[in-house]
Amino acid sequence: MDNLSAVLENERARLEPFEERHIEPFRKVCASDQDIWEIYPVNLGGDGFDPAVEFFRTSPDWVNFAVIDAGSGDLVGMTNYINPDKFGVVEIGGTFIAPIVRASGFNRAMKKLLIEHAFDCGMHKIEFRVDTRNKRSRAAVLKLGAQQEGILRQNRVTWTGYRRDTVVFGLLQDEWTG
Repeated sequence: MDNLSAVLENERARLEPFEERHIEPFRKVCASDQDIWEIYPVNLGGDGFDPAVEFFRTSPDWVNFAVIDAGSGDLVGMTNYINPDKFGVVEIGGTFIAPIVRASGFNRAMKKLLIEHAFDCGMHKIEFRVDTRNKRSRAAVLKLGAQQEGILRQNRVTWTGYRRDTVVFGLLQDEWTG
């Protein structure tokens, strides 16, 4: 799992291992979109921010990245590798990017870095798990070429107490077209 942690960069995005210095800029970015937290498993807005970031940073099976807009140099989000396993499967998730970079091709550029790095590190399958209510994220994952593999019914309780259904998507290395 240690080999997954690296600085990744292309013309649009720079992903850096998430460190203490990223916390306050990330707090500011999360505050820019208070409405989205209703459909996230954790609350990164207001009082929920510190416990959520602490969870991400202390989870032993998560590799955290600060997401930087390569053009401006501004921190615009966070993303993670989750539960890489000995069978070569890893999830990409816990992702939030600021409204200012959405619908601009930025998400694809960021995910391209993560996907290609995971495959270069020996992973053969990437998974994405998305709340069924999150239509924007579901569409973005499909645009990457991932296939919907199923829906896990009421498998997670969000910070609001909602029992969410989770869509599971998979992308195999030989399906990735970049």
